Amino acid sequence: MRKVRGGFVAVVAATVAVSAVALTGCGSRTAAAKGDTKKDTKAAATYDSLEELPEKLGNDGTTIVVGDQSAPVVVHLYEDPRCPVCEQFESTGGGLSVQGTMMQGQTRTEYTFASFLDDRLGGSGSKKAVNALRAALDAGKFAEYHHVLYANQPEESVDGFTTARLLELAREVDGLRSPAFDSAVRTMKYRDFVSASEDAYERAEVPGTPTAEINGVQLGYRMQAALFDPEMFRLLVGEIAADPERWQKQPF
Repeated sequence: MRKVRGGFVAVVAATVAVSAVALTGCGSRTAAAKGDTKKDTKAAATYDSLEELPEKLGNDGTTIVVGDQSAPVVVHLYEDPRCPVCEQFESTGGGLSVQGTMMQGQTRTEYTFASFLDDRLGGSGSKKAVNALRAALDAGKFAEYHHVLYANQPEESVDGFTTARLLELAREVDGLRSPAFDSAVRTMKYRDFVSASEDAYERAEVPGTPTAEINGVQLGYRMQAALFDPEMFRLLVGEIAADPERWQKQPF
């Protein structure tokens, strides 16, 4: 990879070196067998907790958008709730940087959820989890519930996101459990959203989950290590935001 922006050269070089042994994610889609709900009332666009972050369903009907709508940087994440590498990203990797920059009003995050692991591994945990996340969005509690699900993710081979487990975990988010939420989870109210989200993931032709795009710049295999290093991911967000056109030309 050629040099970019002076002091960042060492970080980029380290990323490329580490990525050779980095986890490769939960696989590609081809490997498988087959309105606002919060109001942003904070003038300073800074937030003290996930609970305060604005969140809404995007105009395409499949993207869930979290964070200040005027934030200059958009991080688009492709995830499957059963993917253990997504859990690593969210719990100990770049997801920590994403949360921090969202609460500082610097970024907003767009989520596209896949559910192909159900077809590959059997069961319906991914689909049920995506449905429950959509129901949490209606309650204005998506960001908090998303955090709770990854913090309590079952083993990938275990179809652990059952209806009962999803409702149990919802108790960890203040105010989420309600007759409407419980019914949506039990009846798979948002099954059409689940299918449409998987279709959107497939159309995106990303290499697998997790995949991150920063202002339209996709982090491919050569930069994958940054997904699992919060500081490296934060630096990449800043660098790409400063000069996205140049980064578009990098051999990621």
